[in-house]
Amino acid sequence: MTASRLSVNVNAVAMLRNRRDLPWPSVTGMAAIAMEAGAKGITVHPRPDERHIRKSDVFDLAELIEDRFPNKELCLEGYPTPEFLDLVEKARPDQVLFVPDAPEQNTSDHGWQFGADKALLKEAITAAREWAVTVSLFLDPDPALAPEAAAIGAERIEIYTGPYGACYDSPERAKLELDKVVATAEAARAAGLGVNAGHDLTVENIPALISRAPFIREMSIGHGFTADALIHGFAASVQRFRKAMGEV
Repeated sequence: MTASRLSVNVNAVAMLRNRRDLPWPSVTGMAAIAMEAGAKGITVHPRPDERHIRKSDVFDLAELIEDRFPNKELCLEGYPTPEFLDLVEKARPDQVLFVPDAPEQNTSDHGWQFGADKALLKEAITAAREWAVTVSLFLDPDPALAPEAAAIGAERIEIYTGPYGACYDSPERAKLELDKVVATAEAARAAGLGVNAGHDLTVENIPALISRAPFIREMSIGHGFTADALIHGFAASVQRFRKAMGEV
């Protein structure tokens, strides 16, 4: 069994819990099941309105990993506002993924284009690295963006694989989108960056990606994982996704 690439995003668990004023399903409980089953770690995206993950969940997850899963990782996603950076400083996750999301967005659906955002990102990256938090930037599948991410101090990128995942019913379009993802991954590796991938990845479309970019170090999966887990269960879905990644 090789080391896991799978980071399970538990935002959907929190969204379901928040439908009632009750403590279940438990975010930490489901995260523990995923990690016990072999997931590399847990990813969450706490938004300002706390419509799914709450700040309290972040600290609960950080404590869970510190106490029970010291070899696992916590990744926080978010736009680098002062409030989000304050959360990063206090929670000290293993990794932070800066995303260019507006507060009202349903999900991350595009990557950084830099330009006017460079100053903001440089300041946020400097702060996070001072806190010993690994920094990743969310990028569209465009090879030209990878060197820019490296130049402003990022250590990793996460390639937005939504366009690739959206081609589930069109193998021809999927091939074209996969080519873009792989080219971006290769450009990032050439720039000295670690490469992550995430968004709309499934057990069906992961094998083609990992066969062409086996150096991808992490896949953050939430929606597809949760949909799979509704049928197969959390622990079994960890194994299904790891098998798709060629790990078990």
